[in-house]
Amino acid sequence: MTENKNNPLRQYFRRPGVFISLPSGGKGYGPDDIEFEDENNLELPVYPMTAIDEITTKTPDALFNGTATVEIIKSCIPAIKNPWAILSCDIDAIFIGIKAASGDEAIEVESTCPQEGCDTTESYAINLHNLLRTIKSGDYEKPHNIGELAVYFAPINYKEMNSISLSQFEIQAKYKDINLMVDEQERIKESQSALREITEITMDVLTVAITKIVTPDGDVTEKEHIIDFLKNCDTTTYEGIRDYNGDLRAASTIKSLDMKCATCEHEYTQPFTLNATDFFA
Repeated sequence: MTENKNNPLRQYFRRPGVFISLPSGGKGYGPDDIEFEDENNLELPVYPMTAIDEITTKTPDALFNGTATVEIIKSCIPAIKNPWAILSCDIDAIFIGIKAASGDEAIEVESTCPQEGCDTTESYAINLHNLLRTIKSGDYEKPHNIGELAVYFAPINYKEMNSISLSQFEIQAKYKDINLMVDEQERIKESQSALREITEITMDVLTVAITKIVTPDGDVTEKEHIIDFLKNCDTTTYEGIRDYNGDLRAASTIKSLDMKCATCEHEYTQPFTLNATDFFA
């Protein structure tokens, strides 16, 4: 956020709309990533979006590759110096904070009642401030124990998240026509190739997320050793590590929403996920 401090109109510039606390508690960041006011005040002021920010949100491609999102975060939360370093457990809180600071008290969520015979689709207003209070970070201090090994994890950052999303999109695009293949053997071959590539991406994600593996002989932190271990351990061990990391990520995301059908009054829960492309568009 660039400002001319000598501008007589400066007093009329935008002011923070909300203050947010990061679910991570500020852990995992250096002074070049986030500039907190002091160690006793970890709240971040969030400014409303400018007209330029609003225009940026109308460019889906820029939001998809992450560059537009980074610029919006820099503009609305100037204390965040390096948005690419934002941890996965904090990104939802930041998105919601920016939306709330920009004057949106709620977002509309469309939901279809799962009750048999009903199938009513309605739009529900979800309060952003209430949603913000539900976001917590997973317990990354606790390791996943496998026999005499202890596997420690950390949240991945926004740059890593974005790279993974782009890789997943490329795989989906590459294999989108598998079900249209007439030759069954060719379809099976392509399906196996797709599964192999997805597994490789998952292993890459785990390698990034694992900070160390503690063994009786010492700590292993080298990424080349960790991914070699993931590729050569047994299936039960691999799936245990994968699922444990998945549970940590799930604990750090917005919980499922409690819904009540306006027609039949059936109560149910609906998963809720955020992505910049849909959230700011």
